[in-house]
Amino acid sequence: MALQINIDNGGTLTDICINRDGVVSKTKVLTTPYDLSKCFFEGLQKASGVVYGEQNVARLLEEVDLIRYSTTQGTNAICERKGPRLGLIVAAKAKDLPVRLAEHDPEVYEALVGDRVVFLDAAAVAGDAAEVEVVKAINQLTATGANRLVVSFDGSDFLEIENRFKKVVLRKYPRHLLGAVPVLYGSDLSTDRDVVRRTWTALINSFLHPAMEAFLFNAENRLRAYRTKNPLLIFRNDGDASRVAKTVAIKTYSSGPRGGMEGMKAFAKLYKLPDVVAIDVGGTTTDIGQCLDGKVAEIRRGHVEGISVSFPLCEIMSAGAGGSSIVKVVNDRIVIGPESVGAVPGPACFGRGGKEATITDASLLGGLFDPKSYFGGGMGLDLDRAATAVSLSIAQPLGVSLDDALLKMEHAYEDKIAVELHRFTRISKDTVMLAFGGAGPLNACGVAEKAGIDRVAVPKLAAVFSAFGIGSCDVSQRYAVTLTERSDAGVADALAALKLKASRDMFAEGFGEGEYEVEAALVAENRDGEETARPLNGQASFPAEFAKAVSVELELRAVKALRQDAGQSATFAAGAAAQADGVRKVLTRGAGRIDVPVYKLAQLKAGDHATGPAILEEDYFTCRVLDGWSFVISDAGDIMLNRKA
Repeated sequence: MALQINIDNGGTLTDICINRDGVVSKTKVLTTPYDLSKCFFEGLQKASGVVYGEQNVARLLEEVDLIRYSTTQGTNAICERKGPRLGLIVAAKAKDLPVRLAEHDPEVYEALVGDRVVFLDAAAVAGDAAEVEVVKAINQLTATGANRLVVSFDGSDFLEIENRFKKVVLRKYPRHLLGAVPVLYGSDLSTDRDVVRRTWTALINSFLHPAMEAFLFNAENRLRAYRTKNPLLIFRNDGDASRVAKTVAIKTYSSGPRGGMEGMKAFAKLYKLPDVVAIDVGGTTTDIGQCLDGKVAEIRRGHVEGISVSFPLCEIMSAGAGGSSIVKVVNDRIVIGPESVGAVPGPACFGRGGKEATITDASLLGGLFDPKSYFGGGMGLDLDRAATAVSLSIAQPLGVSLDDALLKMEHAYEDKIAVELHRFTRISKDTVMLAFGGAGPLNACGVAEKAGIDRVAVPKLAAVFSAFGIGSCDVSQRYAVTLTERSDAGVADALAALKLKASRDMFAEGFGEGEYEVEAALVAENRDGEETARPLNGQASFPAEFAKAVSVELELRAVKALRQDAGQSATFAAGAAAQADGVRKVLTRGAGRIDVPVYKLAQLKAGDHATGPAILEEDYFTCRVLDGWSFVISDAGDIMLNRKA
């Protein structure tokens, strides 16, 4: 029996996707931001109930083959500026480096570093007074409140200087002492010649590291207590996974949304769609990406909050608009987010103390949700609390009725997502919008209309689509090193060193020699910053055209392939008229409150179709079909919404 569990931890909800012998099922739990291991194990408890009909975590963890985990916590930590106070040590000659770092994002730099910077002469680190100078620099930063340090020197000898600094720190601040301050060196993560990128990479990693380490190792230790066969695998933003001990914190940034992008690639391939834009709407953000001809955008020097870093990352834009985003009136205008009520206290209608208006409250008051069936029937909704929040926050400040306030909130929410879609993607007449996440399908038709898109696809697993997407990842380790000797022999030596490192790391992942593949390439950068890659294809040779390059790096990826290409395809073809399960009184945009048919996705068959206005409903998502739109169910159980010409 093959049993795999994928867990995607979001700011409001944690999604669980279970694949058992090819049969996929799902569940959700509320995220517990004060202790992520709590919602992690609550998710495993609910998953065991789905698999066995009773909660039996011990049996589940005894039988499970793979547990993969992704999270948006890194994204949220940067957005909310929640993390340690960093101190930065740089070369004395690099007086302008803090200014160059701040140019990328002044607010993030101020939150992470501020004025906690020491300029240290590289010659002093290499000289006889090294111990005195290094200790003075560290003490100066800890005295100003820094509890983690980043050391990043400039110049061609930065690697040698940082190694000298490291030896002094290990002598003067042995790691077994309670007073040892955590220090991260730019060269620990990358040999990128761009000191700004390299330093930002180290700063962001150091900022994210403590919280991610505390949770992930705690979760892994609890799993060990159940004697699980395989380690917890962490899904990364580069689309692959590795065990906790072999994952750096910065690569968990936006890993949850990257799972959605992997799902989008699989969906586009299944239906042969050449141009797909995705809106992954959760409680806190809407993550936007695009898949063109089967590929999502990944760049070699990725971005974190717009800041360029040294690692390849997927290009995903996060807009501060989700189901739990706070909706308010500012200067007689409705403003959506970026603040969110999160899982605690949640929207007002959850009855957990929330008092701010959200689009979830508006959707309930507009009749789109059934309070008895919402969240699979596992969460009652409070209409009165929702009405109070919307009245006080929106209707009264605007001087309009409650129903008018609901319609205005709806339009403002859809406008914001449509604007972000146009800002980040290229939309054409062939573009299909893929709507997923717990709140993605709800307003998908309205967002598409405002964005000028005529087709919207909703996966049957929309509510846990990112968790589903991470299930196809490989296990890999990636390396990059600057080539110091530009010759065939230099390439051969560097390649041998990286292969040795890869063999050790992949052995720690559970794979010996011959059980994984190795891919290597040389990447040259010219004076204009343009990069050219040449795969080595098993030949350790230096290309003559790279001789004049400013920098040449050797990249290596060791990968154990787990992805399976079944070569499947599916189609949307209209068949019989869909049968409604009942009606619901819904606030419409032109006819006020009217009864509209409700269709249960679980009851629909391939080819079933109907026209709007209507509601399509599943345990964990609701899709509003607007007037002028129709839907049809594919032979794989997914939904295609089409706007009438």
